[in-house]
Amino acid sequence: MDGRKSYRRALHASLFFAGIATTPAHSALLLSEVLYDASGGDAGKVFVELYGPAGLDLSGYELRGINGSGGDTYKTVALSGLIPPDGVFVIADEDSGGTAVPGADLLADVDLQNGPDSLELWDGSRVIDALGYGDFTSAVFAGQGDPAPDVSAGQSLARVGVTGSNLADFAVLDVPTPGTTAISAVPVPAAVWLMGSGLALLGTRLRRHETA
Repeated sequence: MDGRKSYRRALHASLFFAGIATTPAHSALLLSEVLYDASGGDAGKVFVELYGPAGLDLSGYELRGINGSGGDTYKTVALSGLIPPDGVFVIADEDSGGTAVPGADLLADVDLQNGPDSLELWDGSRVIDALGYGDFTSAVFAGQGDPAPDVSAGQSLARVGVTGSNLADFAVLDVPTPGTTAISAVPVPAAVWLMGSGLALLGTRLRRHETA
């Protein structure tokens, strides 16, 4: 079994036993990386990356930007397309019909506000994942657990765990990696670690369209 297949099986196992992935399998769709504040302007440079089961039809799924000031939805992005064989789907910000984000699977307006704000992933009428970033001392938090930090321009937030807390589950990357998924040594619950023991690939990065 090649490294990519081992990684995917281990991640799906960890999601299942963490209670994130349930039947049907489409509930395993997750936010995996977000760049919301690019260096030198956002147009055509920011992106949202998803990780999910290969072949999943994204029709009916939405991204919703939640304003930390009041908790209102300030942006809704209807998704479309199929999750590719590697499980990684990149929604790139569109600028004049194109984008500077490599490996984009879908072009849309994903120019999200800087924190404190949240991003929700919806499947029809239910939220299946959410990321809140920034200082929510006096703001409305719509993420999971504790918020991830508000990153500096050019940095992204990338998923490295499935504990149910944005602070633990997302790491700050100085160099964004659209089209790449990561697992690091961020602690996960004991049950997840035992049942998802295939995550021995901790700390490695698996790149899209990589050949064995």
